Amino acid sequence: MKPLVKVPLFYGLIAGGLGAVLVIGLYYITEHPFLIPVFFDFRIFLFGVFIFFVLKELRDHYQGGVLYFGQGLMASFIFITVYGLLASTLVTLFATWENAFVTTFIDLFTKQVRALGPDEVKQIGKENIDRNLEALASTNAFWMGWNYFKQCYWIGLLVSIILSVILRRQPKT
Repeated sequence: MKPLVKVPLFYGLIAGGLGAVLVIGLYYITEHPFLIPVFFDFRIFLFGVFIFFVLKELRDHYQGGVLYFGQGLMASFIFITVYGLLASTLVTLFATWENAFVTTFIDLFTKQVRALGPDEVKQIGKENIDRNLEALASTNAFWMGWNYFKQCYWIGLLVSIILSVILRRQPKT
């Protein structure tokens, strides 16, 4: 297997397991991990650390100190895909096993939305709030895993671009 696939695959499996454990741990420690705002999400730090080591290992150990921006993005994409698949599958399995994971999310999200002030409702939009509350009734374990997977790509895209630019190194001619 080529290092461009092998290295992010290895780190993605480790990080995916760790990410699922963190979600489960946060569920038992805090109110609910899915109610934490995305800009405070632990995945930003987790992706930053793991993608840094993926790209650094690729560059320094397999490619003779050279890493192109496209290679960095590709390795990061593989890492995020593996992480997202493993962690979201484990979160879905946990949510299926622990029914309170879904029901607690629905209850706390409903309370959180109902507690919004008039200024916040105006800023978000009454239609958006009503649409989210209606969609909440169909929330299930699969939706939670799918939502977690999608968020991984948005968070990972930002972190990947930044780290691919920082760690790229072109050959000296």
